[in-house]
Amino acid sequence: MASPNDGQQPGFPAESAAHAPFVDVRRDASGRLAVSFGGDWRIGSALPDLTPVHAALSDKTPQILVLAAPRLSAWDSRFLTQLMGLADLAESRGITVDTAQLPRGVCSLLQLAHAVPERMDTGREPDDPSWLAAVGRWSQWLVQDFRDLLAFVGEATLSMGSVVVGKARFRRVDLLRLMQDCGAMALPIVSLISLLVGLILAFVGAVQLQMFGAQVYIADLVGLGMTREMGALMTAVIVSGRSGAAFAAQLGTMNVNQEIDAFKAMGISTFDFLVVPRLLALISMMPILCLYAMLMGIIGGAIVAVAFFDISVSEYITETLRVVQMRHFLIGLFKGLVFGVLVGTAGCLRGMQCGRSASAVGDAATSAVVTSIVFIVVADSVLTLVFNRLRL
Repeated sequence: MASPNDGQQPGFPAESAAHAPFVDVRRDASGRLAVSFGGDWRIGSALPDLTPVHAALSDKTPQILVLAAPRLSAWDSRFLTQLMGLADLAESRGITVDTAQLPRGVCSLLQLAHAVPERMDTGREPDDPSWLAAVGRWSQWLVQDFRDLLAFVGEATLSMGSVVVGKARFRRVDLLRLMQDCGAMALPIVSLISLLVGLILAFVGAVQLQMFGAQVYIADLVGLGMTREMGALMTAVIVSGRSGAAFAAQLGTMNVNQEIDAFKAMGISTFDFLVVPRLLALISMMPILCLYAMLMGIIGGAIVAVAFFDISVSEYITETLRVVQMRHFLIGLFKGLVFGVLVGTAGCLRGMQCGRSASAVGDAATSAVVTSIVFIVVADSVLTLVFNRLRL
């Protein structure tokens, strides 16, 4: 709370500190509207009716709005909020606002409030637009996002080309650390999910195969499903939630802290130093994780077949080796490689697009996961169709 009499004007009697808040509105012939505040304007006191002030600002719009507080006894943030509302209303109607007669503390806080512009990415929801406006905004965002994606892919391709010719500028220790984070640190969750996926595939297939006494073909279902599809797909989804979101959060935080701007000011390529190590880490680790996920899924199917359907371990292994060929492993590894590129691209793209607030970092991480999963599903559908047409 500020001092009550810091803006006392001569000619008005002093008021007690317990005086109820009030507003006095006066208009002169020169087009000046004088609004005087008095009383106790603190939170908890009754708020006076400001309708006359709004009506005066609307009816025969004045040229100058003079805000004064000659009989103000006490004030806090409530008084500032009301003043800012009236000032914004007046400025929106082209009225000049004069605050020279307000207390010095009030003037200082008002200047401070208007000196820092409001952030546009703080998570505040705008008013609901019409469906046509929403479709238009979404279309504009889609076109702009596609352009940003093309620009990012182009820059990333040039940076990866500089890696091939040995001219990329990044720290090898960063690459090794990222490979550890993307590879070894992801083994526990990949092991659990892949094992459970193998169990689920075996149970779902066994329900139908048991009707024909063909439980031994559980090995075929699990082996082909894990090597061609589920191993790479589940690994990619896991990595998108771990590494893709982490990449977006890391780069987004660097953008908030203006570290990326510092790289640009020093002439260091952000793609070479930040994007390339992350892409290389995922490209190198994803095939290994996919191969490991295939193995864990096959083990999960073996557990179900041996424990519940009276199939020996040797029978399960023999049937798996008979049906699963090297080309099936290569298809799964190729899909894993493609998924790694897509996850790394989505995570780094959203991180580089991040705004300058904490909420923007969270939005970037969320968008990275969603974008990665969309890329993965679309790419998996296209690759599966191509391989089937090629009879692979």
